[in-house]
Amino acid sequence: MGKAGSGGAGQRFAGGGGTGLPASIEAAWGLRARSAKGPRPGLSLERIVDAAVAVAAAEGLGAVSMGRVAKDLGASTMSLYRYVAAKDELFVLMREAAMGPPPPPAALADGAGWREALGEWAWAQRRVLHRHLWMLRIPLAGPPVSPNSVAWWEQGLQALEGAGLDPGEQVSVILLVSGFVRNEALVTGDIDAAVAARGIPVQQVMEGYAHTLSRLVDPVRHPTLSRLVAHEPVWSADAPEHEFRFGLERVLDGIDALIRARGQIGGTERASGGALKSG
Repeated sequence: MGKAGSGGAGQRFAGGGGTGLPASIEAAWGLRARSAKGPRPGLSLERIVDAAVAVAAAEGLGAVSMGRVAKDLGASTMSLYRYVAAKDELFVLMREAAMGPPPPPAALADGAGWREALGEWAWAQRRVLHRHLWMLRIPLAGPPVSPNSVAWWEQGLQALEGAGLDPGEQVSVILLVSGFVRNEALVTGDIDAAVAARGIPVQQVMEGYAHTLSRLVDPVRHPTLSRLVAHEPVWSADAPEHEFRFGLERVLDGIDALIRARGQIGGTERASGGALKSG
């Protein structure tokens, strides 16, 4: 397999589209014909990706390998390398398939401001990640290069049009918001997985944790935590959504402060320029 993988890698960047991308990613962009001629009739890039996604959804990303996908398709491992040269390419294509295109931006269509549009974009990302938590285990190897991932970035950047930020600041804002979304989904997903592994309701798990914590904290050494355990509700059904909403609003508050500061700077510069011109 190693030899086949390295041999495929030798052809990965000989893309016919001139992009420097692997052939499989160029195929996702429609820059290459998706040949139906393969070592096994019926095998295709789409079937390979769909099979890999099915394995990840059922057993986690760690279960995905070229050999496992080939077995599920009833094909040889070597035959897969005709379509995908390496597993990291397969991961990119899996994320592409699971993300799908971004939903139509209702906030932008309604003429709402950047805050509503960017908030809508963040919630849409969260929904996708929570449906496909295995995507969070794919290492981030670089900027988006597949069609759907680029479309998501485009929509996020469109939300910031007219906000008064320079291009570098717009990119930083997108990285900040998407990083917040990713971290929340990762933490929530890990907690959900841990609860599921114990096989008891989450309410019971959280009540047990609160009981344990109340026995451990000392009102003298941990006065603030002691008061919180005594008075705050242990858990509610909408807790994850509430925490996400709260955190996202605080992130947007920070971006709003930046935009306001940029507007004030711009206004000062315009006023100064006007005075100089009139003088």
